[in-house]
This record gives sequence, C-alpha cells and structure tokens, in this order.
Amino acid sequence: MTTADLSLSEYQPYFKNYMDSVGEMSLMESLTKGLLETQSFFERIPQEKHAYRYAPDKWTPKEIFLHLIDSERVFCSRALHFARAANTELPGFDENEFAANSNANFRTMDNLVEEFVAVRRASFLLFQSFSKDVLLQRGKANQAEVSVRALGFLIAGHAVHHLKVIEERYL
Repeated sequence: MTTADLSLSEYQPYFKNYMDSVGEMSLMESLTKGLLETQSFFERIPQEKHAYRYAPDKWTPKEIFLHLIDSERVFCSRALHFARAANTELPGFDENEFAANSNANFRTMDNLVEEFVAVRRASFLLFQSFSKDVLLQRGKANQAEVSVRALGFLIAGHAVHHLKVIEERYL
C-alpha cells in the first residue's frame, strides 16, 4: 500500500502536499526512512541554529522538531481511536498553543532526537499491528474524516514538509 492507493476522501485536501511528499513508498517504508532521515537531519543542524528564528513569530528548529513529535503522537492517538472504535469523533489540537508551551528551546537536541526515535519506533509498531481492514477504518478529527492509513502517511509526509522548511529558511 502506497499513497497512490489512498482515496482523496480519506484525508483533507490541505494534507495532499504531505501525502505527495511521501512518494511511492509503502507506509512502513516511509515511516522507517523518515526515522533515519529525520534523526540524521536534526543531528546535523549546527548548534547555533537550534534556537534561530528567521522572523519574529516563527518557530525555532527545536520547536519544529518537538512539533513533529507532538503531532506524531496526536496522529497515532487518532489512528488508535479509529482502529479500535470506528466512527469516533475527536477534537483538533492547536499546534501553536502546543509549541508555545513546549519548552523545546530549553532541551538539548540530543534529548529531542532520543524522544523522536522512541516515538517513531512506537508509531511503526502501532501501524505494523493494524490489519488491512483496520487501516481502512475512518473517524473524524478536527471535524474532518480521515482513515487510519492516511494518518500513517500524514506522519511521514508532515516530517518531510518541515525538513524542507528548515532547509530553505533556517540553514
């Protein structure tokens, strides 16, 4: 299963760019490749750029990294809810509020990398445990329908998106 197998009704149009950025990899390949690429990317960011903002109200690379971690946890929680109780409706989350309260800039990059690796490994195991039928189940999050499998690809594509942003605007 790749993103080409997804129906446009399985996720909001806003997320199409994220889905497209995954390419033709399977879900499990995209999560594995994303783990290695994201870990390596953040380990290579020079320390003087860890708390850099390219504009006054923009997040730092550390805040972006923790945003990826937080979002992955939220997306996995949604996937778990929809896998275990189809037709569940869940609220959205305010990523700006999460970032403002994250204290990411007071943490070391090594600590953030360690947390990311643990979260991604847990995500991999969660999605690996889902049957083909479960991956097709859907629920509502933030007032929009989404499938379990689309949430997995969203995790992978969301990271790719933010790595590009950091590359273009921070480094």
